[in-house]
Amino acid sequence: MENEIFDYIIIGAGPAGLSSAQYAARGGLKTLVLEGMGEGGQVTQISELENYPGVFPAVNGFDFIDVMKKQAQEFGAVIKNTAVSSIDKMGKNFVVKTRDVCYSSPALCIATGAVHKNLGVPGEKELTGRGVSYCATCDGPFFKNKRIIVVGGGDSACSEAVYLSTISGDVSIIHRRDTFRAQKAVVDKMLSKGVKPVYDTVLKSINGTNKVESITIQNVKTGQEQQLECDAVFIFAGMAPQTELVDMLKKDEGGYIITDENMQTSIPGLFAAGDVRAKPFRQIVTAVSDGAIAANAAKEIVK
Repeated sequence: MENEIFDYIIIGAGPAGLSSAQYAARGGLKTLVLEGMGEGGQVTQISELENYPGVFPAVNGFDFIDVMKKQAQEFGAVIKNTAVSSIDKMGKNFVVKTRDVCYSSPALCIATGAVHKNLGVPGEKELTGRGVSYCATCDGPFFKNKRIIVVGGGDSACSEAVYLSTISGDVSIIHRRDTFRAQKAVVDKMLSKGVKPVYDTVLKSINGTNKVESITIQNVKTGQEQQLECDAVFIFAGMAPQTELVDMLKKDEGGYIITDENMQTSIPGLFAAGDVRAKPFRQIVTAVSDGAIAANAAKEIVK
């Protein structure tokens, strides 16, 4: 197997990974980014990125991440689209294996992000791709002027409901509590777009034979169940961090990697940045900050 040596390897090419690549490469480190799923991560699902400081008017996620990629490459970062099969520590270096090449470096950053959680309700798995979706910008256009249900109460759910309101005038959002967890500005915008909130309610099942036809919901206070006819269900029930490659690291109760203020994990030289890291606030701007801090700390390791 071919071997290649770098100063700094980053796994993941979302905002955290690309930010870290830019700062590391610009700082003189021979930098490699490995991404098995394509650049951008969750950012590519954003139709209008309107809260990133200095980027105004809003841009779509694809354009935003494309600029980040080109910027990192301009400073010398190498970006390769290949999946990582394992990570090991041999002496002072981390060894990262892919299908064809073995890479090594004294500093490594995990920026693998997080993925949407499933609810696990009856009908969810069976009807995924047939009306059940986890990405409004990906699948929303298939349901123009249809009856759409959004499940969730955080920033992602409310933001995606706003987008879906531009596709259909019949969008409802189901939330298990009586207030949304999302930022007030996001909630206000959603409600102003005519999205109908259904509070104190959980999804019990998604019903249909070959496609979504209805859902069964339950009021958590009264216990009353009812069916709502609909054509699509978009689920935003939180995230699960992608930590399979580094199960040995210390994590919080949610499975997120614990780091210090320099993004260093419980293993010296191994950093974590972005949505995979334990922190109170997950946004693109905080992921970018994490990546920059990790790159700065990595320079001290490489010296």
